Amino acid sequence: MLSQFGIQQILGNKLGFLSIAASSLMSDIIELLPAEGMVLEILEDIPINAQIITRCKALKDLGFKLAIVDYANRPEHMVLLPHVNYVEIGLSTTLIEETSDLVTLVRKQSPAKIVAERVEEEALFLACQELKFDAYQGCFFAQPYILTGEQAQPNQMCLMRMIGLLLGDADLSELEALFKNSPGLTLGLLKLVNSVGVNGGSEPIESIRQVIMMLGQKQMLRWVQLLMYATPSSGASDAIMRQVAGRARLMELIAKKVESYQQHFRDQAFMVGMLSLANTVVASPMEQILNDIGLSDNIKQAILRQTEVHGQLLKLAKDIELCNFDATQYEINALNI
Repeated sequence: MLSQFGIQQILGNKLGFLSIAASSLMSDIIELLPAEGMVLEILEDIPINAQIITRCKALKDLGFKLAIVDYANRPEHMVLLPHVNYVEIGLSTTLIEETSDLVTLVRKQSPAKIVAERVEEEALFLACQELKFDAYQGCFFAQPYILTGEQAQPNQMCLMRMIGLLLGDADLSELEALFKNSPGLTLGLLKLVNSVGVNGGSEPIESIRQVIMMLGQKQMLRWVQLLMYATPSSGASDAIMRQVAGRARLMELIAKKVESYQQHFRDQAFMVGMLSLANTVVASPMEQILNDIGLSDNIKQAILRQTEVHGQLLKLAKDIELCNFDATQYEINALNI
C-alpha cells in the first residue's frame, strides 16, 4: 500500500490508525512507517506478554502512538493500559450501559484518549456524548471510502536480481540500472521513500541513486523481498505473505541464539526464510530462481537442501509451523541453543 498510494495521499495531515497483527508488531518492517503520523492498533487477539510490552515501549520511543482495540477491562488490557495513547471501546460488543464504568476505569488508570467505536445512529452518539468520550468513529458520521488505484506490477525476476545485488553489497550503478529498466518499480520506490519520510523532506530528490542511498541497503533489501510476494501478478495470497514474513523474522530471532562468526549471519537467516517460498510467486523451479539471483552456494543449499546452519534454521522454522515438536527438539539440540 505504501508503494501503491503513498502515505501523504491517504492521510494528508491526519493520523492513520493501522490494525497490527502480532507478527507485524514484532517485525522491523513496521519501522518503515512514518512514526509521527501513525497510531498502531493492538488487536484483541494479540497475546499480551512481557515481549509485547517491551516492543510497545520501544515503538513509543520511536515516536509511534498506540491504541487498544475493543477495550473490555480484561487483565491483559490493564497491563497494557499505561503504555497506550488511545483506548477504543467497540459499541457493537459492549452495551452502552456498561461503557460508563469502562470510561471511568480508563480515566483513573491512564491519560489515554477514549474513542467510541462503531457509533451507527444518533441516539448512540448522544449517549456517548453524555459519557464524554474524546473521539467517535462510525457510520453515523461517514461511510467508509475505499481508495482505488492501479498498482505497478514489476517484473518478478527483476526483483529477484535486486535481492542478489543488495545481498552482495551491490554496486550502486547496477542497482540503479535495474530500477531504470522498471518504471513501475521506480515509482514504488519513490513513493516508499516519500511515505516513510527518510529525508524529512529536507532534500529534494534528484536521482534514483540518491533514493537508494537515503533508504539504506538493509531496509531496501527487506522492502524488495516483501514486494516480491505483494505484487498482484504473483498470485500470492495474504496468507503466504504473512507466512513468509513470520518465518523470516522467526529465523532471524533464533539466529541471535546461535554462536556464529559469520558476518551478517542474522540478516542471512532472515533472507533464507524470505526466499524459501519464492517458487510460490515466480513460475520457475526454485534452483533456477536462486541461480538467477546470484546467491552464494551456502545460501542456495540452505534453501534447496536445508544444509549448514542456515538450512537447519529453515528446517526448525518449518517444523515449528507444522507443530512437529519431536523434530524441533532434535533441531534445537543440533543447533546447540
